Amino acid sequence: LLERFDRKCPPGGENRVVLYVTSLQGIRKTHELCRAVRTILEVNFARIDERDVAMHAEFRRELRDLVGAAPVPRLFIKGRHIGGGEEVMALNESGVLRELLEGIPKERVKRSCEGCGGARFIPCVECGGSCKLLVAGGGGDGGGQGIVRCWDCNENGLVRCPIC
Repeated sequence: LLERFDRKCPPGGENRVVLYVTSLQGIRKTHELCRAVRTILEVNFARIDERDVAMHAEFRRELRDLVGAAPVPRLFIKGRHIGGGEEVMALNESGVLRELLEGIPKERVKRSCEGCGGARFIPCVECGGSCKLLVAGGGGDGGGQGIVRCWDCNENGLVRCPIC
């Protein structure tokens, strides 16, 4: 059944469910579709690798490389592009989505993560979320100190939650 869908595999998505969403609520319809697709997957007990394009520029680049300028939400199952919110809702209504999720690890809906409160990101512990590090030998004369870009966090000073 999955062979009917385009082979477009997100990084690390060969044997999992990857859902690209946004946590920004600026466009109500987009935010509601993201929540609806997440809920559909949770009701089916699918373990989701949720990638928030508003929280991490790398996720935006991944999605753009996979499907161009297509809006979120975007669902991928086992390296196949299933579609956006409307398509996923239609597949759910017809019962096809449950078949597509066969073989995917199951997961009961978790309450909010103790580490991040459900945001899936936390402030970088290395730089405290500033994206800057003070390093020895960074001065112009070879001595002293200098400031460099933190190598652990993203553009927002965040890292993925190690718990969820």
